Amino acid sequence: MTRKSRGQPKVLVIDDEPDLLELLELTLSRMGLDTTRAESVGEAIRLLDREGFDLCLTDMRLPDGEGLRVVEHINQKGLDVPVAVITAYGSAENAVAALKAGAFDYLAKPVALEQLRALVKQALKVPDKVQPAASYQLLGNSPAMEQVRSMIERLAKSQAPVYINGESGSGKELAARMIHRGGPRAELPFVAVNCGAIPENLMESEFFGYRKGAFTGAEADRDGFFQAANGGTLFLDEVADLPLAMQVKLLRAIQEKKVRKVGSTQEEPVDVRLISATHKNLPALVEAGEFRQDLFYRLHVIELSMPPLREMREDIPVVAQAILAKLARGTPARLMPDAVAALEKYPFPGNVRELENILERGLSLAADPQQIGAEDLHLTPVADETDSPVPPGEKWPLQDYLDRVERAAINEALEKTRYNRTAAAKLLGITFRAMRYRMERLGIK
Repeated sequence: MTRKSRGQPKVLVIDDEPDLLELLELTLSRMGLDTTRAESVGEAIRLLDREGFDLCLTDMRLPDGEGLRVVEHINQKGLDVPVAVITAYGSAENAVAALKAGAFDYLAKPVALEQLRALVKQALKVPDKVQPAASYQLLGNSPAMEQVRSMIERLAKSQAPVYINGESGSGKELAARMIHRGGPRAELPFVAVNCGAIPENLMESEFFGYRKGAFTGAEADRDGFFQAANGGTLFLDEVADLPLAMQVKLLRAIQEKKVRKVGSTQEEPVDVRLISATHKNLPALVEAGEFRQDLFYRLHVIELSMPPLREMREDIPVVAQAILAKLARGTPARLMPDAVAALEKYPFPGNVRELENILERGLSLAADPQQIGAEDLHLTPVADETDSPVPPGEKWPLQDYLDRVERAAINEALEKTRYNRTAAAKLLGITFRAMRYRMERLGIK
């Protein structure tokens, strides 16, 4: 039975986590897709029986049952709807069970947007409208940004591995894409991988692929990231999060320029240019024995440092206006002078990614959607430890010390999960409600 929608492709998104639903809907809408949400198995089944969908994305754990029931319903009814499941971090058994039940693919939490877009394009054969070629540019005329652009231009002409360091949200992936687009591999694939988002027990198969029958649920041969990027560029984001066992296998692949699929006895040659990035201090991790020195030297041939937004305050107005133009569905909103002044004073611990979040919030809350004032931004000053009467290393007053520790832990979890509050709460081992309360109490936006 064929149930294809006409015109704009329709996607059914099934999840009961508000943050993840919002992230998925925003990403899919920017790809030109029409999304419908369901928060339970029952609601999803009713929608599938009533409407036609081109793709279904479902969480595995829902309030009234398992997402596998949705997969099984689609198969039993003969609906022509490819379905992919979203599994919890490290739940390899769930992923295998979903593939056996008829799902065509899976995503692991926290969801990596690049993998989500690739999965959707594979399922629907739709063009990626998220980042057209014209958007692959770093804006601003500050000396720091001019230096970065000049360095990127030189790096694009080389084929040497590049290591990009910089704070979370400072544009490391954008810089990697610019290096790729400016070089001889521009017309070949650029594959971005968030190394911190892949369950450790699935890493080898995700990077190198697997053969049919290699493990339960492997019903067909599948390429990995290296094969997908063959001829082009492989971008390893948050490379510091790779476990040591995977670092060994990655080092061999880089040295030999060959990979072996899980379950295969033969190696396949691959030709990729490697660009890696992390917000962590990689040399310090090497010194501590948490990152292999030999792999570090393979990746760290040429270094590119991305400056934080607070060091380029003169660029904030032009970057902000470009973000508003991207978010606009018609005429872009205009920042009022008081809003510009407020942004220029703000320290931006989350850099450009945080700026985009602030502006998106401002657009939603502004009384006039065509102009945003300072009050619409709802900026909360970030606590500056240098202004505190308590030295940073002191443990009294006790509450001040505990607040500093808690704030640092929450910010680290948010950075690690790309500011997905639901995933950050799980990482910290607390409920979403407790996470929201703590963020409000500590003034974390």
